[in-house]
Amino acid sequence: MSTARLRLQHRRYLLPFRAPVRTAHGVWTHREGLLLRIEDDAGRCGWGECSPLPGWTTETVDAGAEALRELGEWVEERALSRLPAGLACLRGALAAAREPLVVPPEPAALGVAALLPAGREASARLSGLAEAGFRVFKWKVGVGDAADELGWLDELCGRLPPGGRLRLDANGAWERRVAERWLERCAERPVELVEQPVAASPGSAERERRRADDLLRGLAGAFPTPLALDESLAGDGDVARWLGEGWPGFFVLKLSLHAAPEETLAALARAGARVVFSSALETRVGAAHALRRAWAWPGERHALGFGVWPLFAARALDGPVAAPFLRREDVAALDLEEAWNALA
Repeated sequence: MSTARLRLQHRRYLLPFRAPVRTAHGVWTHREGLLLRIEDDAGRCGWGECSPLPGWTTETVDAGAEALRELGEWVEERALSRLPAGLACLRGALAAAREPLVVPPEPAALGVAALLPAGREASARLSGLAEAGFRVFKWKVGVGDAADELGWLDELCGRLPPGGRLRLDANGAWERRVAERWLERCAERPVELVEQPVAASPGSAERERRRADDLLRGLAGAFPTPLALDESLAGDGDVARWLGEGWPGFFVLKLSLHAAPEETLAALARAGARVVFSSALETRVGAAHALRRAWAWPGERHALGFGVWPLFAARALDGPVAAPFLRREDVAALDLEEAWNALA
């Protein structure tokens, strides 16, 4: 969209999940955010999503909504680039709404990691997902007692199909000794990676952040199971910092949280980084833009962290039904206008 004057609209949502999502951050019963619609004077429309993720960033939906009210319904395009740096989700959503949602023709499909519920119920859920064809499974840990969860890990491993692998996501919940216990156990089991074993809280002091970062680097060098950064990548600047430090593990990217995902992905590709594209539990609008970029990724492919649907009670806001492989045409067919209209 090259016009200098745009019509900018937004709608706020608070959507209940079909089932609560339990993580080390607590129990989530709903998702909150903003959908944006941008139209130029030629009638071309685009949609974006601003959905800050609690526990990852200090950005809020309220701050995004206030910034949009200040911009107004009719806005000069150059004004969109002058938003504060702290509104990364909003800046990324505005940029996405001005980009054509074109999914590359290849590959025909990408593998998907299925999200397991926290706790012991993950074991029964894994069996059904394995029968459906999934081979990569993501399990939320750090939610209950570590001794109990370590016992359930063996139960899960025993239910894995041939060639199956687990991803463990601690959401930064562990202390050093707990993390070391887990990583010692994982070294002998089919665990593909461990996401964010430790993390500093958003907005924490520089000293606390450095301590968590140092611990992550130490754990990554001491154990064979790869670690993945997740909460440590609250935005584009964090990715650049970890790239500069030569992080040896994975980068889990929730692109809905980034202000300039194209530039960030280009830097990751130049570095030959290992990237996992992951859901931020956003609606189909934010997910569609993230998946478009996943399809265009030139590096090594790893199972998408988008095995989360059906997620919302409102079907028009969901992405494709979770399956072991997500087809290119499933992403291209996502109707973003339908999602916008569902909030009318």
